[in-house]
Amino acid sequence: MNLWNYIRGRGDTLAFLTYQHASLAFQTVLVGTVVAILVAVAVYRLPVLSQLTLTSSRVALTIPSLALLALLLVPFGLGVVPSFVMLAFFAALPVIGNAIVGLRSVPPTLVESARGIGLSRRRILLTVELPIAWPVILTGIRVSTQMIVGVAAIVAYVLGPGLGSLIFNGLSRLGGANALEMALTGTILIVVVALVFDALLVLLGRLTIAKGLQ
Repeated sequence: MNLWNYIRGRGDTLAFLTYQHASLAFQTVLVGTVVAILVAVAVYRLPVLSQLTLTSSRVALTIPSLALLALLLVPFGLGVVPSFVMLAFFAALPVIGNAIVGLRSVPPTLVESARGIGLSRRRILLTVELPIAWPVILTGIRVSTQMIVGVAAIVAYVLGPGLGSLIFNGLSRLGGANALEMALTGTILIVVVALVFDALLVLLGRLTIAKGLQ
């Protein structure tokens, strides 16, 4: 009951923080995805370089997000910029791996057939390889999105936007009035944002993946 009263009495503020959190996650995943696909397209035909990129992206995922955020304070200061750079960096990593794997798994016979009918290398990439690799790439985007929605909470440490401020303010005031409700509300809303994004990505997959690949 106390939780419901807390939420009901702060609807506008919670809606704004939820919008900030969702917007930050969406933008960073979008930028990370574009960068990841460009990197994958650049290296997937080169076995040594693609393997090195795969290994590097997996190792980079072990970097503590809070440590990277702290390092970014030196050039960027507090606020949105270090938050965005850190999240976009981590958002790209799962997508890079899946994009390389997806592009390398396209059957060579299909590529040769496309060449045989006179398609250019770019046309083959856009009309054959990327559509076939898209289900694997989309899986990477889903993983990236879930991770980023959760990790985005820590940007509150550097005065970044979103629901993390509710969680950390609540935890810092445990024992005080509404402290627990504040932390729980932030956590619940983050879970809701993650579920909504995942549902939208599932819908995107149904709309964009050819039936033969589903």
